[in-house]
Amino acid sequence: MTDKQPNILFLMADQMAAPSLPFYGHKVVKTPNLSRLAEEGVVFDSAYCNSPLCAPSRFTLMAGLLPSRIGGFDNAAELSADTPTYAHYLRDAGYLTALSGKMHFCGPDQLHGFEQRLTTDIYPADFGWYVDWEDFEKRPSYYHNMSSVTQAGPCVRSNQLDYDDEVTFRAQRFLHDYARSDRDRPFSLTVSLTHPHDPYTIPQAYWDRYDHDEIDMPRVPYSRKLMDPHSRRLRHVYQCDEDTITDAQIRNARRAYYGAISYVDDQLGKVLKALEDSGLAENTIIVFSGDHGDMLGERGLWYKMSWFEGSARVPMIVHAPGRFAAGRVKESVSTMDLLPTFAEWANDGQAPEYAVPVDGRSLIPHLTGQGGHDEVIGEYCGEGAIAPLLMIRRGRYKFVHSAPDPDQLFDLEADPLELTNLAEDPEHQDLRQRFRDEVASRWDTETLHQQVLDSQRRRKLVARANMKGRVTSWDHQPYFDASVQYMRNTIDLDDLEARARFPKASAER
Repeated sequence: MTDKQPNILFLMADQMAAPSLPFYGHKVVKTPNLSRLAEEGVVFDSAYCNSPLCAPSRFTLMAGLLPSRIGGFDNAAELSADTPTYAHYLRDAGYLTALSGKMHFCGPDQLHGFEQRLTTDIYPADFGWYVDWEDFEKRPSYYHNMSSVTQAGPCVRSNQLDYDDEVTFRAQRFLHDYARSDRDRPFSLTVSLTHPHDPYTIPQAYWDRYDHDEIDMPRVPYSRKLMDPHSRRLRHVYQCDEDTITDAQIRNARRAYYGAISYVDDQLGKVLKALEDSGLAENTIIVFSGDHGDMLGERGLWYKMSWFEGSARVPMIVHAPGRFAAGRVKESVSTMDLLPTFAEWANDGQAPEYAVPVDGRSLIPHLTGQGGHDEVIGEYCGEGAIAPLLMIRRGRYKFVHSAPDPDQLFDLEADPLELTNLAEDPEHQDLRQRFRDEVASRWDTETLHQQVLDSQRRRKLVARANMKGRVTSWDHQPYFDASVQYMRNTIDLDDLEARARFPKASAER
């Protein structure tokens, strides 16, 4: 291993809203481990996902390509097996690539370049969660509803706790096993937790880290005046009427969400300790980010699926004090930019020969103080939409366009809460027209709309057919060879104990 190929530890949290973290200004939430990374690393103040929904966001992140280029339209879309991901590029450059946790791959390929996948996924790998724009009023059972909010509170165990405890353990073991190995290749380990994604429930100890009265309520409460057409559709999708939830339930949901953030911090702290204890930290670049945010009741909206800041902004930290000076980056970037960044780290700072041109742009200029881009392009084609919902974030402005709906234009420097839509403001008509012209040049919206409908129809049929008769699961089955674990008669006991001990025992005491 050389300094030219650093290890890469990529830490992910699901539905982690950047505004809810202390290093982005939140005064209540406690994250000592992540805050340390932020203090010592480079914090991106304006990082976004490129599609505010789990699977499309992750596919875009992994491939460095916009959803429309890879068919990543919703949570039942398939990432084609011949789509190069950052795992492929790193593995091709000599890395041991491993994934512990969620990546929401749909389809038979459940690896997508990862040499080792240490856990199964928490979500199904089939096409059953398809979106159907042609039957918008029919509500599938898997859609979000408001039970996550109305039932928010403490628990002893949950589906998500079972999963993330395993994800953390497997990540720790990977690092310990790597430290005990011959280390002939650098590693890239992705650790992807499902918290703080709803349902909003967390053990009592994390619930009790926060006092009921200190929980902040939404800065922008529900108002009919703020309900643009897409927001109204979202509230319909998750069955939120004006009398569905109470202020007490909103506060409980936010309290549980904050507790889940602290749980994530503790779990990632265990992984970071394993990295330190294994002697691997010095030559490892740590990246922390997420797939999208959570509205948490802002504007009367919950979960994700919109381009408002709470839903679309994500945390992003790059921690490598020996390589990059601590600081903050104000320019807007996206998780799609991670693939070219990872690939250049693996290639001595140079862009590799990409199999296909990527849409993401390297973050290395931002990390080294040499400037860098200030632009995010986004596409959303999932639940609550009835046509592609397109976003451009550049400079101080955010522009959102969907053919059936009025445009949205926000000046985020003057209006960070997005209360004033400037799309109809006479003084901003030239700017609005420039954005509309750019949308027309970037996208053939009618063709894209038809591609989404065609994809939905195909997957609807395949999902229905595959559930009839004998069902063959695509869900990843992690394999562990117990015949070579622990004490077995295939290896001398003293040799086994010596091999497993780290660091090696000294001959003299």
